[in-house]
Amino acid sequence: MRLVIHYLIGLVFGTGIAISGMMDPAKVANFFDVAGSWDPSLAFVMGGAVLVAFFGYRLVLKRPAPVIDTQFHLPLSTKIDGRLVAGAAIFGVGWGITGLCPGGAIPALGTGRVDVLVFFVMMAAGIWLGRQYTHRRTLLATRRAS
Repeated sequence: MRLVIHYLIGLVFGTGIAISGMMDPAKVANFFDVAGSWDPSLAFVMGGAVLVAFFGYRLVLKRPAPVIDTQFHLPLSTKIDGRLVAGAAIFGVGWGITGLCPGGAIPALGTGRVDVLVFFVMMAAGIWLGRQYTHRRTLLATRRAS
């Protein structure tokens, strides 16, 4: 049952991404081109997402636990540090250059476009490398502490 729920959530998310136009790198690039052919429509997509998250979190977090898990998995840290700022900057620059973000790239894989596939493979490689780096850094810190 849990797998069916995850599938349905992904289907709703992917459908929203497709309807909003976030699978189209040109539409996203036009959103960032404020001095040229600016397309403000994605601001409404982001605004809608913020509104849903704002009210959704307040509603859902009143429950003792999620429907399909035993606990909520929320970030433990609220600290804004160099890693967070650097990651956000890299994400933003990558989104601006390619017109794709992870949320839009995954459903866009269904278009069969080679550029989307290359983006996805490089994104997956970056995630893997980042996790390897963090894991090794943690191991080194643990060894130094002992």
